[in-house]
This record gives sequence, structure tokens and C-alpha cells, in this order.
Amino acid sequence: MTPHPDLAAALADLTVPLPPGRLVHADDGREPLLWISDAPAPAGLWAQLHRAHPRSGLWPLLLSPLDHSDADYRPWLTGELYPTDAAIPELYDPAALLGSWWETGSEDGEDDGYGDDEDLAEALAPYGLTWPGTAPAADVPEGAAGSEAQELADVLQCVKDVRLGLVRAGGGAEALAVCGWNGPTNHADIAKIAAVLADWERRFGARVVEAGFDTLELSVPVPPATLAEALPLAAEHTSLCPDLVFQGTGSLTDYAEQLVGAHQWSFWWD
Repeated sequence: MTPHPDLAAALADLTVPLPPGRLVHADDGREPLLWISDAPAPAGLWAQLHRAHPRSGLWPLLLSPLDHSDADYRPWLTGELYPTDAAIPELYDPAALLGSWWETGSEDGEDDGYGDDEDLAEALAPYGLTWPGTAPAADVPEGAAGSEAQELADVLQCVKDVRLGLVRAGGGAEALAVCGWNGPTNHADIAKIAAVLADWERRFGARVVEAGFDTLELSVPVPPATLAEALPLAAEHTSLCPDLVFQGTGSLTDYAEQLVGAHQWSFWWD
């Protein structure tokens, strides 16, 4: 994982002009975790910074707050970022994590009103309580992942009041761990979440574009074309974020139908 102490130097070397912003530090006074703009990001800037990333080492994130009416802009300006030396995504096996979360997902379901294994199995049909394994990797054309991410960023900047963040990291998944984002804290440690997201970067060309207090928006260049293709992917999403089914669609199949042809993956944790 790329260390963050070089953030200030990387910003000084950046050739893309930035709007006014500030460095954000952890409460313990360690080196800065990220840079954040003072106002909503200008249209197109995310895409420029994304194209510059191979040279700059600075991954752009669109950052949204818990409440847009809150001047504190939680969690990005309120000290609610928790980087730890142990947060190393490379230590984890993504497939093993997903399988483990699926097996323990009944606890999430029971908390959300699914009273027994039969109810849970029905909600998770056609797989039931048995983990089906990971979905096959997609055939992503060269350059498609970056282009799709830039298109999604342009859309989000047009429809949402989001600021721009920069993190010294190799990609979006790593950036979340480096800056200590804590959105899925009720489900899993960010290093484990980042390990799965990094695997999706490799297998599907997914890119982390926006992060909120407890939400994520990812782009995907080659979405599943049929329900049969979408179902194993939906199982992975549900393992990472059980709320998508247990507090959302109510069934894995209904959620899978939403993934067919979808170039944007959205996640939220209660």
C-alpha cells in the first residue's frame, strides 16, 4: 500500500491546477491523509486528475457528506477518519472474505426481520445459505475502465454537491484504506472492504469514484448482460453490503436484475 506521508510533495508536483482546498490530518497529528477542496469540485476536474494519476500518484475521489446542510462536512472535516498501521488490504484473500461474510450474513438478515434460515434462504435464492463462489472476471477492453469512471464522475459532479479529494494511493480501493474511511464500520474493517474492492478493480475494471459518510459509488465498464451473469455478482455485492438485499430489494434475484446493464454500482451501510 502506498504510504501517505508524501502527499504534500505530490501536491506540490501536480501539474493540474487545483481550486482552493486544505490538507486533512488524523487526530493523532500524523502526516496528512488527504487533500479536500473547500467548495464543490469544478466539472471535469476529476477526469483530469484521473488521467494524471499514473504520474502524480494522487487518486481523485468525489467526497460527499452525511448531510449537505451540515457545515462540518462529516466525516471528511470532523476527525472521523481512522487510518491504522494494520489496515493493509494485501493481507487478505478477497474470495475468502466474501465467502465468510456470506456464511455469517444470516445475522444481518435476522436483525432485519428474516426470522429463520428458511426465510433467509428464500431471500438469497437461487443460492440460499450456500456461498456460490466468486463471479467470473469480465473481459474489459483497454482504456474502458478509465473512460467509464470519468463519465460517471462527470455525471455525479453535475447532479450532486460534492467536493474533490486527493489521496496518495495506487487506486480507489487503496485510497479508502489510506485515508481511513470508516463507512462500513458496522460490517467490516476498511482494509477488508478495500481488499474486495481492489479485487473488483482487477476482475471487473471497477473504479471507486465517490465516497460518502457510509456510501460508495463505483463505475464498471462491462456490466453483466443477463440475469444469469448478474446473479453471482449480486452474491458478491450482498456479501460486501448485506443492506442491499436485507434492507433494500428484499431478494437477491431482484437486486441482480438491477445490475443487468448497469454501469454504476452503489453501496450503503446502515
